[in-house]
Amino acid sequence: MAEDLIHDRNAGIERLLEIMRRLRDPKTGCPWDIEQDFDTIAPYTIEEAYEVADAIARRDWSDLKGELGDLLLQTVYHAEMGQEAGHFDFDSIVQEISDKMVARHPHVFGEDSRDKTADQQTADWEAIKAKERAGKAQKGSLAGVAVGLPALLRALKLQKRAARVGFDWPSTMQVLDKITEEAAELVEAKDQMKQAEVEEEFGDLLFVMANLGRHLGLDPEAALRAANAKFTRRFEAVEARLADRGKTPAESDLAEMDALWDAVKAKERR
Repeated sequence: MAEDLIHDRNAGIERLLEIMRRLRDPKTGCPWDIEQDFDTIAPYTIEEAYEVADAIARRDWSDLKGELGDLLLQTVYHAEMGQEAGHFDFDSIVQEISDKMVARHPHVFGEDSRDKTADQQTADWEAIKAKERAGKAQKGSLAGVAVGLPALLRALKLQKRAARVGFDWPSTMQVLDKITEEAAELVEAKDQMKQAEVEEEFGDLLFVMANLGRHLGLDPEAALRAANAKFTRRFEAVEARLADRGKTPAESDLAEMDALWDAVKAKERR
């Protein structure tokens, strides 16, 4: 019985699928869950993925277990809505990803040799993906790079795609020269142009900065996350030192906070 399945803690994925079916039941389900659609749930899916990454960054394995469950729920949610609309169901999702993994790993599941470098395997992976895109009638080197990705991550993926077909600066120095050029254009735009044009030049500079990260072998998204974490850590230390003086940041001034910031940096570098 469905009721028994819902309360069976050992029933695995079938239990979760049944819970979602009940939540979405038009007559007996949860009013909020019934109202949702792909568009309204998509932001939660993105949020849960970031919370998974956050738990990993914090090395909080107990929290990671819960966040992975939240992310799994998102897949189950989309699967239920897909089944209701006649597009797909959970089993077809599992089948498709399983088929994809087998097809993309011929050196594990097929007859290809495993005696390849990581770079060779990456090249093979990209060749297989290109063939898949061709099979989906996706035209153009940039086809299939999701519009909904975070902007910095999408910039990196677009640049990688373009680089595969030879549209790339040969050296890092040329990227640095382009950054200097874009920065100068931004300064000019700030003084002479409208806000929309300033925003465009700022976007160009960010785009080239992402490209510099790629040329340096860095993940721009990871680098920015680390910078955010460093800023948070140092600013919180500044706040703690102000609190020792009986102050809040609002009761301080820039000169005092700058001096404390420098002291925090110096302590970190010892």
